[in-house]
Amino acid sequence: MKWIDRPEYVAFLNRYRDRQVIKVISGVRRAGKSVLFQLFRQELIQSGVAESQILVINFEDLRYYELRNFQALNRYLEEQLQTPETYYIFLDEIEHVDQFELVADSLFIKPNVDLYLTGSNARFMSSDLATNLTGRYVQLEVLPLSFSEYVAGRREEGLSQSQLFNDYLFSAFPYLLQTESYRERIEYLQGLYSTILLNDVLPRAGAASPDLLERLVRTLLSSMGSPISTNKIRNTLVSQGVKVSNTTLEGYLDALLDSLLFYAVPRFDVKGRTLLQRLEKFYCVDLGFRQLLLPDHQEDLGHMIETIVYLELRRRFSKVYVGNIGKYEVDFIVVTDTGTYQYFQVSLSTLDPATLERELRPLQAIKDQYPKYLLTLDQIQSEANYDGIQKKALLNWLLEES
Repeated sequence: MKWIDRPEYVAFLNRYRDRQVIKVISGVRRAGKSVLFQLFRQELIQSGVAESQILVINFEDLRYYELRNFQALNRYLEEQLQTPETYYIFLDEIEHVDQFELVADSLFIKPNVDLYLTGSNARFMSSDLATNLTGRYVQLEVLPLSFSEYVAGRREEGLSQSQLFNDYLFSAFPYLLQTESYRERIEYLQGLYSTILLNDVLPRAGAASPDLLERLVRTLLSSMGSPISTNKIRNTLVSQGVKVSNTTLEGYLDALLDSLLFYAVPRFDVKGRTLLQRLEKFYCVDLGFRQLLLPDHQEDLGHMIETIVYLELRRRFSKVYVGNIGKYEVDFIVVTDTGTYQYFQVSLSTLDPATLERELRPLQAIKDQYPKYLLTLDQIQSEANYDGIQKKALLNWLLEES
């Protein structure tokens, strides 16, 4: 199987290698966390680390089923640490181990252990982990392929950027680069979706109705990029003949967010620099699920590219919000590591003067001097500057180094 380089993620692991901090890698299933570990282990070996110093356990492998007990896992690992040299321990899908944070805490205090963990749902980043390991871990979120990674993975095919982007809109899961037919891609996405629902969503949703969950997923997919409330979602479901209480619906939404299948993006008041408590936007972790569940709704290219931009901003910045400035909405506001802001507006095209005026208006209403960007698919007049607002070609922006 062909591995796709994930240079920024590998750089993160190298940056924290041999430092007394636990490396926590989270992300939706099949986003590439296990392959990332394999890439990094190759670098360790190439740098002179002996294979005997590298311990790997994937808790979805039934050979390690008995080690899902945290005490058994701790005993097993203790038995492996026989010499004083550094051991690099990789525990994949660690959320299958109850109270795994106790094992992580025990390993953390050992001077010859460099610890790496992955998990596929938000339970992995539960309050227990945050409480017990506060100040002892750094977190990396792995998403499906960025457009830059996708292009690199298909460089030998000689396709244009536009052709590659059109394919990228179908899905960015790494495995799909190995597939050749539409049927094979859909079958893979169906299997992945079913696994997430069965293993990650239903256990968190209590006595959930699979049919209701499916309707909820379809509702969120059809509403991507639009502000939506629990009441609005409930009213949509009721109009389809589905009876559900707000409390039950909120529990189902939490389960979908915990599975990392969707992200809820809060609204941020630009003037007050505060979060607003209603009308979030929801974005799916990969457009492939939209292809799978809403095959007749692919004409909404605007919200599709908005989703692509959101996911890319999530890769580059730790805090991403929907902006609110008076009566206007800014598609995205990010907070940088230094506490500064950047603003992004996304549009299919702004060649029409009325559309350009409409898209610039929210950014013009922001009076601070932080960077403001307008991203479009325009090939004519793809780059411009409107009194400090920088218009950029979306594909070029996606390929920029973050």
